[in-house]
Amino acid sequence: MPRPDQIAQLSAGRVLVVGDVILDHYVSGGVSRVSDEAPVPIIQVTAERWTAGGAANVAANISDLGGRAVLVGVVGIDAAADTLGAMGGAVERRLLPEASRATTVKTRYMGGQHQMLRVDREHLRAIRPETEDALIAAVREVAGACGAVVVSDYAKGVLTDRVLSAVIAAGKAAGCVVLVDPKREDWSVYAGADYITPNRKELRLATGLPSDLDEDCERAARRAMLTTGASILLTRSEKGMSLYRDGAPVVHLPAKAREVFDVSGAGDTVAASLALGLAVGLPMEDVMAISNVAAGIVVGKRGTATTNQAEIRAELGERKRDASVAGALSLEAMMALRRGWADQDLSVGFTNGCFDILHPGHVWLLQQAATVCDRLIVALNTDASVKRLKGPTRPLQAQDARAEVMSRLKGVDAVVLFDEDTPLEIIQALQPDVLVKGADYTEDRIVGADIVRARGGRVIRAELVEGQSTTRIVEAGRAAE
Repeated sequence: MPRPDQIAQLSAGRVLVVGDVILDHYVSGGVSRVSDEAPVPIIQVTAERWTAGGAANVAANISDLGGRAVLVGVVGIDAAADTLGAMGGAVERRLLPEASRATTVKTRYMGGQHQMLRVDREHLRAIRPETEDALIAAVREVAGACGAVVVSDYAKGVLTDRVLSAVIAAGKAAGCVVLVDPKREDWSVYAGADYITPNRKELRLATGLPSDLDEDCERAARRAMLTTGASILLTRSEKGMSLYRDGAPVVHLPAKAREVFDVSGAGDTVAASLALGLAVGLPMEDVMAISNVAAGIVVGKRGTATTNQAEIRAELGERKRDASVAGALSLEAMMALRRGWADQDLSVGFTNGCFDILHPGHVWLLQQAATVCDRLIVALNTDASVKRLKGPTRPLQAQDARAEVMSRLKGVDAVVLFDEDTPLEIIQALQPDVLVKGADYTEDRIVGADIVRARGGRVIRAELVEGQSTTRIVEAGRAAE
């Protein structure tokens, strides 16, 4: 398993991304009837959004993972190019305009959670020789300041034979690790790359060999290695991913997705996280593990998506964000994680307390809280806060121990500390969808209830276990001494 410091190292990486730039457009709404004009569903549009796709999504993934990306590609002179150019993140964009082309746009019409139709607007012809010259010059100019190069090939005409050869050569001359996310069936044009990252269909089309069973995949990968000289990192859907290298045993990692919602852009996430990890010199096995987790996260989100270090740490079960606060996330990391859950349309629950000595009453409250939401946050009073509330002899367990124990409990997805007497500020920061407190509190005494209600959330008063309290346990222990 990758160490926390290795994940943090991703922020030091700088990656050059070259390839087909795409604008992904999502039109969402509800479907309640079929058209009278034709047997097709009618989508009542409620929202539209635009996200980076193709090579631009690789760059966006690198940025959201904490690294820096330089994106080199070709666009038209149109509104789609303006939208791509205005997107935020730590991405340096060198988007070369070509007047005779249109920026590639993929529009997906979503009826509820289901994709009903996709409409592509694109030009598939090769870019002009003068555009090739400008693109190659841009690559040569910036490659030396990068640790890795990603060639993102969506077969839209930007990565011509001449461009591919020049980009791979420039990357190798600059000492970069060169990765290719392939779409062509002839992989000989990728010769000289260090890694190629196909899915099973792409490997099958490139080699003419089946890619279902483990032995089939290895046979096909070995053939591809002979053609290209590159190592093959094969993504295998529900079977995870497999790494094939010359003279080394095959490395298999099982899939990490909790639930596959949308595979759009998952290959971009794999390419981005691999490149970023290799750019900062992490061992390939650890980089592969990070990429596997990252891919598992994004396929659980709607549409073309990215992930970040906080989500990866949480998925790996690494909650030690600060050496002095084992088991708890910093508020900044918790807010990033909460935003990620919101992007997945997951309901977020919140409860809080000192949780000094865990007893059946605590366990029952946490179980109830976990059943009313998709993800549960537990906020713990710091030691200083407990002393102010309970007296100088409390807590019996320090905050790091309490946070460590809490973070390991089933149903608890994240732990955060607060130093105030009440959790009001942290509730304001996290904006939970469900607020859970013991039934001994009337709703007018539950801190943050008004905040949650105001955004349409729920306040749950959990059943209590009679006779259970930390104070009673402490007093009973002292009486027995």
